[in-house]
Amino acid sequence: MERHITIEEDIDINKGYQRLIHPESGGICTFIGTVRDLNNQKEVSHLFFEAYEKMALLKMEELAEEAGQKWPLHKVVMIHAIGEKKITDPVVFIGTSSAHRDAAFAASSYLIDRLKEVVPIWKKETYQDHSTWINAHP
Repeated sequence: MERHITIEEDIDINKGYQRLIHPESGGICTFIGTVRDLNNQKEVSHLFFEAYEKMALLKMEELAEEAGQKWPLHKVVMIHAIGEKKITDPVVFIGTSSAHRDAAFAASSYLIDRLKEVVPIWKKETYQDHSTWINAHP
């Protein structure tokens, strides 16, 4: 299984998709997380993402390996953004390709859920009157 795992300032969605294409893949599934303008009834002006990059990349690699053991995947792409992000900016791109859609859907869902649980990436939400760090790990 081929993997592309990175942490970047800006996510190029088209490039992420291109990395998933495989001649034997009949199913490609992507999830793109973006900055929304409202959280807990508060207007969000922007987000700031910070990562312990070395550990985050290691954990993302481990998750890709786990997904590859659970489902017959051809490719996995995981990209997370760092830095300041405006409303509607993409902040995470998860993609999988497989011969069939069911594996691609299941693996993509698994990867985004696990990424949010275990990867050391933090976000700071800024509102009109204050900002706060959001605990990404329950």
